[in-house]
Amino acid sequence: MRSKVSLLWLIVTSLAAIYSASRADAASVWKVTSPAGGTIYLGGSVHALKITDYPLPSAYNRAFDASTRLVFEVDRKALTDSSKGLEKAGEYPKGDSLKNHVDPRTYAYLRRLFGLMKVPQEKIDRFRPWFLALLLQAPSLQGMSEDLGVEGFLTRRAQANNKPISGLETAREHMEIFSGLSDRQSEAMLLLLFIPMDNAKGEGSQLLQAWRRGDADGETRTFTEGFRDFPSLGNRLLAARNRNWIPKIEGYLRGGQTCFVVVGAAHMGGPNGVLALLRGRGYKIEQL
Repeated sequence: MRSKVSLLWLIVTSLAAIYSASRADAASVWKVTSPAGGTIYLGGSVHALKITDYPLPSAYNRAFDASTRLVFEVDRKALTDSSKGLEKAGEYPKGDSLKNHVDPRTYAYLRRLFGLMKVPQEKIDRFRPWFLALLLQAPSLQGMSEDLGVEGFLTRRAQANNKPISGLETAREHMEIFSGLSDRQSEAMLLLLFIPMDNAKGEGSQLLQAWRRGDADGETRTFTEGFRDFPSLGNRLLAARNRNWIPKIEGYLRGGQTCFVVVGAAHMGGPNGVLALLRGRGYKIEQL
């Protein structure tokens, strides 16, 4: 079940976060200062990595050392504890099945795909398209590990230093990003992610390069281009969540503690990204 939870981490973030190290002179880490003097740090997250991606850029350690609390998209412990709810939300009720909710061509494609993976048809019939997408995005299938991702690294440091960790979203809010999808949105998400596979690999390479040079706009642009034929879905995964997070981030800036807020790297750039939204409210932002 733990592996299924890790799937949610990988897809939500925008799918842009399976990549590695940045240049020495730029990183996806920023210092945010309010006119009143409050300070937080923002980090673009890479949720699953390989051991060869280490060490992480030093800016992550500097921001961690300067902070008293970590804030992730969602508290990882709460997400793990809610894993049964995730699977239940992704499963059709008895008497219903995937075939009744997707285009026949999509269904035929999925049968072939999972057939090659030796997965029985009756198993895929149980689940909604968005849940199948999460299964197919398992870090282990790409030779990566969530434990080696940015959150995993920072969690271990936080535990060793007795620093608290909280989330911008509750586990329920996080799951509803997917469980609240319509049939059409759910099917579109699956198709946009996996047809064709070669395009996804190309986008991954572009995201890697952008993340390495600390290019927040490049990260977000590459991610959103993948959803250009279904912008409402991209908005649900990125922009809508960014807007929901801003009041909480402003609360941290007023709260007297220095928090290190770490979210998927694709959430940072673009006109609807976290950085632009904070700049528009008068906060000073410096890239580390």
